[in-house]
Amino acid sequence: MLGGMGPEATVDFMAKIVSRTAARRDQDHLHLLIDHNPGIPDRHAAIAGDAPSIGPQLAAMAHRLELAGADFLVMVCNTAHAYTQDIRAAISIPFISMVDLAVDALRDYEVTRVGIMAAEGCLRAGLYQRALQGAGYGCVTWEEQSLQAFMQLLYRVKAGERGDELTSALRELAAELEQRGAEVIVAACTEIPLILGPGDTRVPLLCSTSVLVQRTIELARETPPEEF
Repeated sequence: MLGGMGPEATVDFMAKIVSRTAARRDQDHLHLLIDHNPGIPDRHAAIAGDAPSIGPQLAAMAHRLELAGADFLVMVCNTAHAYTQDIRAAISIPFISMVDLAVDALRDYEVTRVGIMAAEGCLRAGLYQRALQGAGYGCVTWEEQSLQAFMQLLYRVKAGERGDELTSALRELAAELEQRGAEVIVAACTEIPLILGPGDTRVPLLCSTSVLVQRTIELARETPPEEF
């Protein structure tokens, strides 16, 4: 797992892996190899062109995990998936995209318009917009002012803030996507499930972290790596 972007989101992913794995003893749980690297520079600045690419650093993390014996890789950061090509070029094992998994999971919903609750870099890179449009969905995103409001809230979450005021503000931003026509919202930022859950939105909230957790467990339990 490529992690640390951010640290609490990585811990949340790991906790979900443990809690959702059918296990009666320690030995029944998954063997996880984790490069928890919070030193990766700001993804949003790199995507905006205001800082160097982080692709080489992510590629190095991926290569180290392969050498350590990983059968496949996942990454707990939606925005960093802008560098998927760099990661895949550095390894010979599969890299599983949480963006692709989240879009695939929408097949369980009878909807045509999807709200994208994501950070600035993820939206600027068009990660979900391209994947959703390619799958035949319409995309609903925020206006610039609301996006910047989300970024301010996101950095507060990363700084460890919690509380009703923060939750309420994120609910309002989700409601804005609903008002703009979203029939389902993708929580396309791994910090969102630290604050919001399914009961916080009027339309279904699809958590990209949860989708990645489910697929990680399935692949680790059932599928030989060469058959991915």
